[in-house]
Amino acid sequence: MSTESVQGGGDDPAIEVTPDAAAEALSLLEGEGLDTDEAGLRLFVQQGGCAGLSYGMRFDDEPEPDDLVVEHHGLRVFVDPASRNYIGGSKLDYESGLQAAGFHVENPNVVSECGCGESFRT
Repeated sequence: MSTESVQGGGDDPAIEVTPDAAAEALSLLEGEGLDTDEAGLRLFVQQGGCAGLSYGMRFDDEPEPDDLVVEHHGLRVFVDPASRNYIGGSKLDYESGLQAAGFHVENPNVVSECGCGESFRT
């Protein structure tokens, strides 16, 4: 079941989370000893990388008052107000394979990405 709530108001586009991404993040949260009912994955944008902006992720105990809080498949995702314009409407996925494994953001707002896929422009 997927739910979306916005703390602090606003009509922001949703962030989608795939079942694979939610399962992996929940496993990591639990491994850190965090309460999955309150804690979540913070997804944000920061300056850096060869294209100008890059994604960041970390676990937080709880959302900030102005965060967009989205829940998919039991995972809570927190997005700060400054990052909303850059990643609204994105999909968070987890990919595993022989050459690489990790979280990947599919962002419809991206105009171009760098060659290594670590940074982007909007």
